[in-house]
Amino acid sequence: MAKQKRIYVCNACGSTYSKWMGQCEGCGEWNTLIEEASENLPTGLGKASSAKGHIIELSGLKGEEEALPRMISKISEFDRVTGGGLVPGSAILIGGDPGIGKSTILLQAASNLGNTGNDVVYISGEESVAQVRMRAERLGLSESPVSLASETNLRDILATLSKGKCPNIVVIDSIQTMYADTIESAPGTVAQVRTCAQELIQFAKKKNVCVILVGHVTKDGQIAGPRVLEHMVDTVLYFEGDRGHQFRILRAVKNRFGGTDEIGVFEMGELGLAEVPNPSALFLGDRDGDVVGSAVFAGMEGSRPMLVEIQALVAQSSLGTPRRAVVGWDNARLAMIIAVLDARCGLGLGAFDIYLNVAGGLKITEPAADLAVAAALISSLSGDPIAEGTVIFGEIALSGEIRPVGQADARLNEAEKLGFSQAFIPSKIKYKNKKIKAAELNQLIKLVDIIAPNLE
Repeated sequence: MAKQKRIYVCNACGSTYSKWMGQCEGCGEWNTLIEEASENLPTGLGKASSAKGHIIELSGLKGEEEALPRMISKISEFDRVTGGGLVPGSAILIGGDPGIGKSTILLQAASNLGNTGNDVVYISGEESVAQVRMRAERLGLSESPVSLASETNLRDILATLSKGKCPNIVVIDSIQTMYADTIESAPGTVAQVRTCAQELIQFAKKKNVCVILVGHVTKDGQIAGPRVLEHMVDTVLYFEGDRGHQFRILRAVKNRFGGTDEIGVFEMGELGLAEVPNPSALFLGDRDGDVVGSAVFAGMEGSRPMLVEIQALVAQSSLGTPRRAVVGWDNARLAMIIAVLDARCGLGLGAFDIYLNVAGGLKITEPAADLAVAAALISSLSGDPIAEGTVIFGEIALSGEIRPVGQADARLNEAEKLGFSQAFIPSKIKYKNKKIKAAELNQLIKLVDIIAPNLE
C-alpha cells in the first residue's frame, strides 16, 4: 500500500507546503502550519478537465426580482448591526471569546424570530439538547417555537434540514465542532472548517435559508480556522467585552447587506443580554463634577453617535523607560499624541508614566479621539480639571494642527441631548447646532492654554 502523502496547511491563509516551516510565506504568520492528509485538500490549479462544462446563462444588471423582506428579530441592537434584519439566503459568522454571550444572544434572537412566525432550527455541537433547554428556561424562552438538535455530523445535519420544508433560519453552534465524514481529519482543522462552511453556505444560497455560524476565536481575538472563512460568508460579527464589565459590544466588521463598523450595545444580566438603547449615558456613568484627567469624547460608531469618558493618569516615573499602559485605544497612537505634546507644546510628557483608559470597556479606533486624549493628558499633568459639561473631538496632526472630522452635528446633538453645554472642536468644521457653545481650535497649543493656562 502506498504511503499517504502529508501536506502542511496554514491555519491563517490556507497556503499549502510539502514540509513544515515555522513561518508561513504566504501571510507571514508564525506557528500556523498544521499537518493534513493531501486528499483532504482541494486540488490545485492544474489542467482543466477534458469533459465539457455546462453553459451557464448570463444576464444583465437590471432585473425584475423582488428583494426578499428581512427577518426582524425585534432586538433593535442586533437588527442594527445586521443592517436592518436577517437576509434570506445569507451566511453570518459571529465570533467572540468563550463565555462572552454568543450562544445567549443567538438563542434570544432565535426565540424572537420563532415567535414572529419564522421556522428556526438551532443545532448545537457543543451542548446537548437538555443543556440548551436549561439555558432557554433560565432566560424565559422555553415556550418559543424553536427546533433543537445536538449533532456534529454535517451529512446528517444537511439531510435533516433538506427533509420537507426548509427552515427560514439555521443556527450552527459552532462551526469548529462540525465535521464532514468525507474528510479524514479531526473537527476544527483547516480542511474540516473550510469544507463544512462551504457546504452550509451552498445550502443557504440554494435553499434561500439564513445560516448563522458561531466561530471560536484565537488568543489574538481572531476567528479560529482558515482566514478564508471570513471571506466566504456575507457578514462577520464580533462579540466583544470584558468579563469585568457588564457591557457587551456586537460589532460588524463585514456586511454585504448593510454598513460596517456598526455596533450594538448589550448589558449582561440575570435574564440574559438586555439591549441598551442609550449607550452614551451608560458609558459616561455617574460622573460627579469636575475630575482631573477625565475628558468626554463625542465619537461615532458607524451611524451612531456615542459619548464615552476617557481617563488619563500622568505620574512620576521611577523607571529608566517610563511605562505606558493603554486600555481601549491604540498604543501607537498614544505614543504619537505624547510626541506631539512634547515637540509642539513643550510639556515633557516623555519622562512620565502614562496610563490611559476608555471607561466601560469600549474599544475606540476613531482618529477623532485624539483631541480628547490630549485634553485628558494635559488635565492630569497640570492638575486642572476640564470644565464640567464639555465634550471634545478632533484629529491631531504631527504638526500640532487640529484637523476637522466628519458628522459634527450628530456628535453635538448627542451631547446636547445628554446635557452638555460646550465643546472643544476643530476649526473650519461645518455644523448647524448653535445650542452648544463651541470653542473652535486650530492648534493643539490653544487647548493647553484653555485647560491649563499656568502650565509651563
